[in-house]
Amino acid sequence: MDTTSGTLDEALERLHASGPEFRGYLSNHGPMAVEALVRRGAARTVHPWLDAYRSRLEDVPAPKSRIGADDWREALGDPARVTDWTAYFTGQVAERPWRDVLAEWWPRLLPGIAGAAAHPVIRVGHAVRTLTQDGESEHRTGELAHALGYWAARHQLLPTAVNPSGDAAPHTALAALPRIADQHVLPTDGYAQLAGTPHWLETAESLHVPRTPDAIQEHLAALVRAATHNYALYGHGNPVMLVHAATAPNAVARVLPVLPEELWQQSLAVAWAATAAITSIYAADTPRPSPDAASLEPEEVFERAAAHGDEHVIKFADTALDVAASAEGGDPRALSAALNAVALIDADRD
Repeated sequence: MDTTSGTLDEALERLHASGPEFRGYLSNHGPMAVEALVRRGAARTVHPWLDAYRSRLEDVPAPKSRIGADDWREALGDPARVTDWTAYFTGQVAERPWRDVLAEWWPRLLPGIAGAAAHPVIRVGHAVRTLTQDGESEHRTGELAHALGYWAARHQLLPTAVNPSGDAAPHTALAALPRIADQHVLPTDGYAQLAGTPHWLETAESLHVPRTPDAIQEHLAALVRAATHNYALYGHGNPVMLVHAATAPNAVARVLPVLPEELWQQSLAVAWAATAAITSIYAADTPRPSPDAASLEPEEVFERAAAHGDEHVIKFADTALDVAASAEGGDPRALSAALNAVALIDADRD
């Protein structure tokens, strides 16, 4: 009997007793990591992993006031209202189909993808994958509500608007991105440097954004692949933060099929802006070789990530396996990128 869905529901129930952040701004990665572990065949490790991880987490913040259909704009981007936002979306997914809620709120939330280093959209991506592949349950729709609530509370525009309108492919535009002057910063401080970084905006706007649905999906997949490959060479700049350059657009790719097609083009453009920003802030200047994964199967790579235990390693390996699965004959470079995260990220980091 398949018990993996039950394991995930149990884990989500445990995690929903904690807030979406701890120590002021660190994101609760628990829902994302346990979903990846279950999805990749490591369900048996979920509760032991969660037993250790929950010691970091904090209680759900106290609510402030009710958010309604007429005053939600006042609360958008206010981290102090995160519990209010979770309550709002919990009510929404209880009253309406979750796909309708997502379609309504996606264009409202998408411009704020940069908030909390894109963790909220990544959490939404994991929630949507569960709902589309495993079906609905109270805890799974509840997780989507928590993820959307977190995104609404941490909604943050990039200080420099990016309107890609060039003809560059994702890997070409990504490779050309300049680095900010001071990379030893939190994301918000890094975003603030982008406007003053020579050639950053023109490079970010060089990406080609196609118009047809099939081409948009292909371009988004190419963006995830390029960002994953980039980590294999430049992940040592900031091994933890750079993973989000790949996992954020992959989250958008997971959500895209359940959205109206008129939202796809904007979704690609915004996902690229987030990837471009994170890459310029955290990718190293010069490349280094990554571990060789040519002799390994994807499942072996993920086993190493799960054994490592760091939440970023697990999530990034999950994305790397998506990239490898989409390539005919596999993608050793993507698997090498996952091994690079295993090698670079400290498992004992707190």
